[in-house]
Amino acid sequence: MRVKSDMASLTREKLAQAAALVAATDLDVWMTFVRETAEGGDPVLPLILEGGLTWQSALIVYRDGRKVAIVGNYDADPLAASGDWDDVVPYVQSIREPLTAAIPAGARVGLNFSESDDKADGLTHGMYRLLEGMLPDRQLVSAEPVVLALRGRKTPEEIRRMREAIQETDRLFADIAAFARFGRSEREVYDHVHALVKERGMSFSWDPAGDPIVNSGPNSMIGHGIPSAEIKIEEGHVFHVDLGITKDGYSSDIQRCWYVGTAVPEDVQAGMDAVNAAITAAAEALRPGQPGWTVDEAARSAIVAHGYPEYLHAVGHQVGRKAHDGGTLLGPRWERYGNSPLQAVQEDEVYTLELGVTLPGRGYIGIEEMVRVTSDGCEWLSERQLSMPCLA
Repeated sequence: MRVKSDMASLTREKLAQAAALVAATDLDVWMTFVRETAEGGDPVLPLILEGGLTWQSALIVYRDGRKVAIVGNYDADPLAASGDWDDVVPYVQSIREPLTAAIPAGARVGLNFSESDDKADGLTHGMYRLLEGMLPDRQLVSAEPVVLALRGRKTPEEIRRMREAIQETDRLFADIAAFARFGRSEREVYDHVHALVKERGMSFSWDPAGDPIVNSGPNSMIGHGIPSAEIKIEEGHVFHVDLGITKDGYSSDIQRCWYVGTAVPEDVQAGMDAVNAAITAAAEALRPGQPGWTVDEAARSAIVAHGYPEYLHAVGHQVGRKAHDGGTLLGPRWERYGNSPLQAVQEDEVYTLELGVTLPGRGYIGIEEMVRVTSDGCEWLSERQLSMPCLA
């Protein structure tokens, strides 16, 4: 019988992965430098540390695989007890002396800052300036490649947790289909999902004020809208839900839709077929080594070929600790995306494949699936919605 891994073992798994990633770069060390993490701190922190930190703290991974934590004395005992770190160095008055001793002059130090990716940009400007003063003879450079690979390349335990989050999301969609009926409002559906998620001890993959996104009909707010108490489910509507939950620290992000009525009209079926054709085109283009923009281009070309306008977003993003988990983006080469669409897809990254079309008088047909990148393509983690069920 398989014993479920705890969060501590997952931390060790990710730290071992971090050591291998640093060894493959030109960095001498990778350092996560934080303070007072009660408000969240650096986005990478939950991957390499169980718990939080208070004073200025340096979590260091060297090229040779050594892992050293320099932390305030009151934070030292839990880190030492975890067994995750080869050395835990406590301090009282100032981190300067142990930090300068730990990082030799001339060292190339990778830090968590990025111009393109929020998940690799956890070092604050103030903390960077402190390091400039403390480490004047070191090269301070971006550790973006290390951070994004650590987040993106999922370990077997991370994939297992994501599969469980997807299963719970499927269960919630079945509950939504049973609850959503003529006359119920978008807000009632939203409230129902929130009650179920609380009851089942889970949380949401993005801001709960807009998770889930619930749309019924042509007057609903498409995109990151707030479910309306005034908009009711009515016959002839497309009813659409975008839902992500977090279970055991890992997330899902899936969209499903229904036709409100007893038979799916021709225009709705055509829209559904076009959306799925574009998602299939993206999946066929998704493989290790491909720049993200080429996957988006395959989907974009497919939806246009079916007679619908281009969608106004990326066809896919990475999922992990959060629904939007940074790293390579399956998106167009638009300035707003920086270099994220130019990066190459890697094996064991998990992506959404998502897009939709708006039908006049009907509403929004949106489908979102989740896939894992394999050595030669991708594996569907979610069970695809290929047909449009009716909601009577």
